[in-house]
Amino acid sequence: MALASRCCARLVATRSSSPVVRSAAALPRRWNSTVTATDPKITAIVDQISGLTLLQTAELVSSLKTRLNIPDMALQSFAAAPTAAPGAGTPVAEEPEEEVVQEKTMFNVKLSSFEASAKPKIIKEVKSLLGLSLVDSKKFVESAPKILKEGLSKEEAEKIQKTLQDLGAKIELE
Repeated sequence: MALASRCCARLVATRSSSPVVRSAAALPRRWNSTVTATDPKITAIVDQISGLTLLQTAELVSSLKTRLNIPDMALQSFAAAPTAAPGAGTPVAEEPEEEVVQEKTMFNVKLSSFEASAKPKIIKEVKSLLGLSLVDSKKFVESAPKILKEGLSKEEAEKIQKTLQDLGAKIELE
């Protein structure tokens, strides 16, 4: 009902014979115009969280992780799905333990060192690989040993390694 009366009041104000000039303060703000029905308990929690400092927020996150049994995940762990542990009610047949060596699927390309005569070529190649400016590429190469790219497939990593080794760089795959 209140919404209908506000709409009608606007229509009457705009259709009056005298021109209506509205200031910016009189116009409704966008954040006031979208009213959603939320749980007051949730709103109170959000208000409390938004008032926390950065250290308090970090402590809150760690407390929630421990209470809800949420494991810490590394950034590269998204590529490999974690294996599910067998349930408590599921019988597990005991098999002889065999060492299963999993082949590494994600590689980091590290620029270890380079020949001084090949420095300009390596800088140009790093510039094209990383999309850096010439100055940033030079600083990057001069700060070797440094990781060039992370999380690459074996083929991509070997391709970059071969290219840079042909130019005179010493490259390590991690």
